[in-house]
Amino acid sequence: MNNHEDIRDKLVKLEALFARGATAGERAAAGAALGRMQARLDLAGAKAAEPETELQYILPDVWAVRVFVALCRKHDVKPYRYPRQRRTTVMVRARKRDFERTIAAEFQNLHRELTRYFDEMVNHLIADVMKSDGDDETLEQRQIGK
Repeated sequence: MNNHEDIRDKLVKLEALFARGATAGERAAAGAALGRMQARLDLAGAKAAEPETELQYILPDVWAVRVFVALCRKHDVKPYRYPRQRRTTVMVRARKRDFERTIAAEFQNLHRELTRYFDEMVNHLIADVMKSDGDDETLEQRQIGK
């Protein structure tokens, strides 16, 4: 798949699939694949322009780490961690501009959706299942040492 001609051939096929997609789902899938292939072609063309550098990402939780690592592997970027680094730290070696434009941008969108989903589930659990109020703004204020 590193050959430019292979990538261009796949782009032509994806464009044809996108153009004749019978359903919205088929067009969306073809459009997403077309975007990934175009990004891969752009990355292949820009390899000589920018050297790979080591990038460090400190993520907020283990769920974010799992999504980030999965995205890296999906795009053939090998994530790693040095000894004694925290579980929420992930290192990658890539071209910074291209990595942030593709993988990091996709991660931000997915993480936003994941956070929204978790928030909805926790609110449902507290309100409907526990029949309680989990609002921490209404906590009693106490003085230290009394």
